Amino acid sequence: MLRHILSASLVSLIPSVASLMSLEVFSTAAFGQPPAASVETKLKVPSSMNYAPFNINRYLKVPPNFSIAVYARINKARFMAVAPNGDLLVSQPSANKVLIVRSNGGKDPIISDFVTGLRKPHDIVFHKINNTTYVYISETHQINRFIYNSGDLIAKNRQIVVTGLPDSSTGELKGAYGHELKNIALDANHKLYVSIASTCNACKQDTISNPVRGAVYQYNADGGNRRLFAQGLRNAEGLGFLPNTNDLWVVVNNRDNIAYPFNDGSGNYGKIIPSYVDNHPPEEFTRVRDGGNYGWPFCNPNPDTSNGVNNMPFDRDYQFNGNGNVNCNAMDRISKGIQAHSAPLGLTFLQNTNFPSLYSNGAVAGLHGSWNRQKKTGYKIAYFPWNNTTKTPGEEMDLVNGWLVPATQEVWGRPVDMVVDQQGNLLISDDYSGTIYKLSYTPSEKAVNAYSAKVVKAYRDANFAGASQSFATTPGVYKANQGDLKVVGNDAISSLSVPPDTVVRVCQHETGGRCREFSAGDYKSVGADLDNMISLIEVK
Repeated sequence: MLRHILSASLVSLIPSVASLMSLEVFSTAAFGQPPAASVETKLKVPSSMNYAPFNINRYLKVPPNFSIAVYARINKARFMAVAPNGDLLVSQPSANKVLIVRSNGGKDPIISDFVTGLRKPHDIVFHKINNTTYVYISETHQINRFIYNSGDLIAKNRQIVVTGLPDSSTGELKGAYGHELKNIALDANHKLYVSIASTCNACKQDTISNPVRGAVYQYNADGGNRRLFAQGLRNAEGLGFLPNTNDLWVVVNNRDNIAYPFNDGSGNYGKIIPSYVDNHPPEEFTRVRDGGNYGWPFCNPNPDTSNGVNNMPFDRDYQFNGNGNVNCNAMDRISKGIQAHSAPLGLTFLQNTNFPSLYSNGAVAGLHGSWNRQKKTGYKIAYFPWNNTTKTPGEEMDLVNGWLVPATQEVWGRPVDMVVDQQGNLLISDDYSGTIYKLSYTPSEKAVNAYSAKVVKAYRDANFAGASQSFATTPGVYKANQGDLKVVGNDAISSLSVPPDTVVRVCQHETGGRCREFSAGDYKSVGADLDNMISLIEVK
């Protein structure tokens, strides 16, 4: 269930149409639970881009009131970033360059080279330090940053901030490095994080190398003060910070061909059993703490306990820890498991974006798809609603699927990364078909009417006028010091509208203080006896 403000800054009683979500099939009690992909939708393809695999009609399943279209064709497109002015950067490691994609009205976007001559560039992050905006671009062996000015069409003022990262050119590896592409992130304290993935499926040498592989390192933004931040992460592709926090989250491609780890009399101990390999170990979506160790290659998360895929305990890896020399109980548990072999790549938090509001308190991951599972899995965009109380992802659901045709097991696309553009569309890269898709939302009139009837609304002015802010009727806590109370402004609120079957608690301070509760109805001058000091709103 989502616990997020549905519209951060509304200037009339009717919320912005672009920010609404379909409510047509949901009761009041279910409001806030976004619908999953359920509508098979014909992919819109411009005539200039209808070559394979779009030389025949293609269909993707999306939630109600969404549409999806081909926005651009870019061969082997990988990671993306939206520039401050709205331009799109797309990495093309196979061509050793990063492209810039600019909208062109109703015509095909304009695509040109942003920077060339790099060594398999992969991840792209914009980051502002004081008054300077940088665009960080990772190569396999180093991290660059370029000073960016709004509207730049080519990369300028290159600075190489990190050198000496291991890749296939590293002597000891003798040209073999299966996961040499690098992913990066920067936090609010201007620290740079670099994922150095494993060279192997599972091996001990990566755990004693310098730098350690299967790990995340932290640097200053200028590349100084390298230190090991966390390890035991086989191939952390997506790195991202939960908005308004410095909590680092990653999605991880876990190991393949795991041996059956239980000496349970089944006769399977130590054997490669396809039916077991199909579902073990799960891929990982986890918070990464400073100093953490997440098990690889010695300990594997077990999704078969009462915990399911949440906070999973570990099993000893038969191949590398059968004797239990490494204490798996000392490892940091994985926050959330994803179906084994789904190959999660991109990770994008939707908070603080213009994506439709009912989804904007969650995260999406691009599941690139399996290569060695008996029945294929992945090939979709997974959505995780966010639990603001536990600060963990909720139950996974499909946001977009259909790149895998179940009946024939045909694969015609493999999603990689996702970004939200300034208009609130979700752009999706696909390195298999060479495509950037645009997922867009248009609410029905019925959805607009249902939305306005089933939200808690707080108004800045008396008599239910002026700017307003809407909250889901599902339980949630919203605090001024966390940026949740946008319209309330300077901790002041004048009127409140509460829908049926809902109770709202309003408090002076984030920690409580003097509070008042309101059941269904309309209330003027809510903050009068609270000295207009309202810093917390709880929907109960």
